[in-house]
Amino acid sequence: MFSITLLCMGKCKEKFYISAAEEYAKRMKAYCDFHLMELPEYRLPEDPSAAEIAMGLSREAEAIRKAIPKGSWFCVLTPEGKQQSSEELAQTLSNVKTSGKSAACFLIGSSFGMDPSLKAQADLKLSMSKMTFPHHLARVMVLEQLYRAESIQAGSKYHK
Repeated sequence: MFSITLLCMGKCKEKFYISAAEEYAKRMKAYCDFHLMELPEYRLPEDPSAAEIAMGLSREAEAIRKAIPKGSWFCVLTPEGKQQSSEELAQTLSNVKTSGKSAACFLIGSSFGMDPSLKAQADLKLSMSKMTFPHHLARVMVLEQLYRAESIQAGSKYHK
């Protein structure tokens, strides 16, 4: 069975986001072996300098690389990435599956973004919108779109 991992920097605290994320994670299990992993954000001072942010992102990148399942197709969510429709995301995942990969990994970075080396490592840089969203809402949105992509591939009536 194909495996999808969603790596998220930071812990979700709001119950309504947690509840929504859990619901989509549960639904995903009908289509794939799904894992959601929360990794801790590097602690920065209240008003960090650019050098402190860069160091923090570099440290986060080390933890992220260890968490990416070996041999996974890797996608980062980043504002400068490519925008795709739900159908295009479904086709992207279908192409990954037929390419011989048995796993995909998606990354939502921390509040300061992600280390540029992770973006360079990615098979796809994906943008959800030109708008800015809270990270916890973005998590729910990505989960919903992954579920929608899987349901499109399965031909279910969820996507209308």
